[in-house]
Amino acid sequence: MDQIIVRGGGALNGEIPITGAKNACLTLMPLTLLTDQPLTLTNAPRLSDIRTMTTLLQSLGSEVAPLQDGQVLAMSSHALTGVKAEYDIVRKMRASILVLGPLLARYGEAVVSLPGGCAIGARPVDLHLRALEALGAQLELRDGYVWAKAPSGGLKGADFTFPLVSVGATENAVMAAVLAKGTSILRNVAREPEIVDLVHCLRRMGAQIEGEGSSTLTIEGVTALTGATHPVVTDRIELGTYMLAPAICGGEVECLGGRIDLVASFCEKLDEAGVDVIETARGLKVARKNGRIRAVDVVTEPFPGFPTDLQAQMMALMCTAEGTSVLEETIFENRFMHAPELARMGARIEVHGGHATVHGVEKLRGAPVMATDLRASVSLILAGLAAEGETVVSRVYHLDRGYEKVVRKLRGVGAEIERIKEDSQHE
Repeated sequence: MDQIIVRGGGALNGEIPITGAKNACLTLMPLTLLTDQPLTLTNAPRLSDIRTMTTLLQSLGSEVAPLQDGQVLAMSSHALTGVKAEYDIVRKMRASILVLGPLLARYGEAVVSLPGGCAIGARPVDLHLRALEALGAQLELRDGYVWAKAPSGGLKGADFTFPLVSVGATENAVMAAVLAKGTSILRNVAREPEIVDLVHCLRRMGAQIEGEGSSTLTIEGVTALTGATHPVVTDRIELGTYMLAPAICGGEVECLGGRIDLVASFCEKLDEAGVDVIETARGLKVARKNGRIRAVDVVTEPFPGFPTDLQAQMMALMCTAEGTSVLEETIFENRFMHAPELARMGARIEVHGGHATVHGVEKLRGAPVMATDLRASVSLILAGLAAEGETVVSRVYHLDRGYEKVVRKLRGVGAEIERIKEDSQHE
């Protein structure tokens, strides 16, 4: 099994290019199911989750052809061969549920396995189903699958309020509503940049949507969508992750393609902790101010709050901060599984339910550790960059779901890091 070996202690200097957002790309890819014309995504990341979504779409009969540079996805769904998303594919990735809304809207039926993904909590799909039911869908849960049918006249516009903010449920509802008859008003929707990117792409395809970035979306259904070419938005989680590297290790790194508006709440916490973030013509330049990082408290919240997907990485920074910090996880339960692994490196962390108290120590020590999920894996790498000696991170297949060329990018700014593996496609 692959391992990543990190030898810490050195400052990092240079540039790191930030790729297109995994979560945005996974949401945009199912849009091909809404039209019989070609959809092309540029700035697409090369990740295992993208390959899984490609396999899923191809299993339905879509044509998906990554072009030579690896950053362009050319898709066409002019002739689907089925509407069933099989368990063997869906179990690998939670975002697979996002084919449900488009299939239902365009073809009037869908059979989608209940999804899998990282083991960071139950994350039920009930909000997805309730929103689709409001649009007129008839749903049945049977044999581990969602069996969905639209009424004979197709989906109909609805006024629906999400009881809780849900990114995935918002995405599924929007994709279903664009082809529904009449007006849909979706309230208490997610406001993440990935949602805004979804709306912008749909608008290029001819959808009529207003209100992106706010808590209410108004959608006028259209009879058909066209093809389009759309650039995937910058990955704010990859951006935040690499911004933490010089904060933890010292030095100065410019994250190319970064924008403060994507990570504003995160930047506020970095400033509070003693990290400078400067917007440049090419991205964001990040450097520790003076002396040791200061402990700060963090509460994860839906956008524009502090992202849950940066909580594990922020914990790695707090491990060597001056003082005590409290990190509160409000989005997902069971998302502190990286804490015991960080403790193996000398971190002092106490976890009580949704709270983790981190008492900063002078230095971490390299140790063998095991990744438990995608963001935990990169938090251990960040900790290893700051630790004395050698850190060996196992189960790094999680990493390939969300980070492209992580070893190469960190090496490029001076990190001593290598991957022990059978092939070199992810380095």
